[in-house]
Amino acid sequence: MSLHKTLLVTGGAGFIGSNFVLAAVAAGQTVVNLDALTYAGNLGNLASIAADPRHIFVHGNINDGELVAKLLAEHRPSAVVHFAAESHVDRSIAGPEAFLKTNIDGTFTMLRCARAFYESLAGQEKEQFRFLHVSTDEVYGTLTPEDPAFHEKTPYAPNSPYAASKASSDMLVRAWVHTYKLPALITNCSNNYGPFQFPEKLIPLMILNALAGKPLPVYGDGQQVRDWLYVADHCSAIATVLESGRVGETYNVGGGNQRANLAVVHTVCALLDELRPDSQFVPHSKLITYVQDRPGHDRRYAIDARKIEGELGWHAAESFETGMRKTVEWYLDNPEWLKDVTSGAYQQWVSKNYADRSSEASTDFAVAAAVEAGTK
Repeated sequence: MSLHKTLLVTGGAGFIGSNFVLAAVAAGQTVVNLDALTYAGNLGNLASIAADPRHIFVHGNINDGELVAKLLAEHRPSAVVHFAAESHVDRSIAGPEAFLKTNIDGTFTMLRCARAFYESLAGQEKEQFRFLHVSTDEVYGTLTPEDPAFHEKTPYAPNSPYAASKASSDMLVRAWVHTYKLPALITNCSNNYGPFQFPEKLIPLMILNALAGKPLPVYGDGQQVRDWLYVADHCSAIATVLESGRVGETYNVGGGNQRANLAVVHTVCALLDELRPDSQFVPHSKLITYVQDRPGHDRRYAIDARKIEGELGWHAAESFETGMRKTVEWYLDNPEWLKDVTSGAYQQWVSKNYADRSSEASTDFAVAAAVEAGTK
């Protein structure tokens, strides 16, 4: 049984946040879910608990200090789990301002309010309170093929506006621990994938485009390596750190699945060939199209997860193969969710991001047609 009966979760309608909220409610916890419902926030992710009294949704912004303080005072959570962030590197290159406002200013607001609430507590309530900040491996920069994986003492070297904004937020959390004694923890995770991921990210974009017979845009030579983490495993790691992690510590969370982007795309294509053998686009790998690499593209990420495994006994349950199969099957089985998220705004974003990268590739990367293709 969890020590934390009530949680305040920020960004709980997003990809990772919604998976965490679903798992927490299923485990019997009450979740106060604060989300601004920007482009990647989707209440459809939480449809299965829409009527559950243990899920209290609040439409609001983490920069609204009055609202955050009110929620803390009213619901008295024993933990804050801070997911809310702008998280897409390409978007941060095109418009970094939103990333600084949400990831830095928003984290500052959350810390300021959490500190005031924590200092109002006494006894067991104060002893149990935790603030868990969810971050990324991108704060560490990039690795060569020969470099050891990122560990908790790896120096920060962010290379994109997104990574820099998350590194800044990590430093704020660290400062609030050491200066104000806020009982906070940080997790830095590798690339997540799985259900409810907004289709601007690699894996869902490849699934949807392949189903619709659209080009599968691969940056550069496609040999950028990432350590892939199934989202349910990430959520279980966060729950473990929240329950058992040492205050002030950072825990790296990785799936132990290093794969080049091109290999990931080929895996998606092979699974679609198997699961949709009657598709006119088989083999789906023929849709792969190389496009101009993005600026400052980090070559390799890899996570050394020995600390969380050794200290807290957490281990990823899914291999890359099992997690990818579950992911592709989920997208094929949820056409209504896909229809809802493949809006005009999303299509405009994909077109803008890829339109100038290759004269050979079609600029029509809109994936709305994938919904129908996926049901046949």
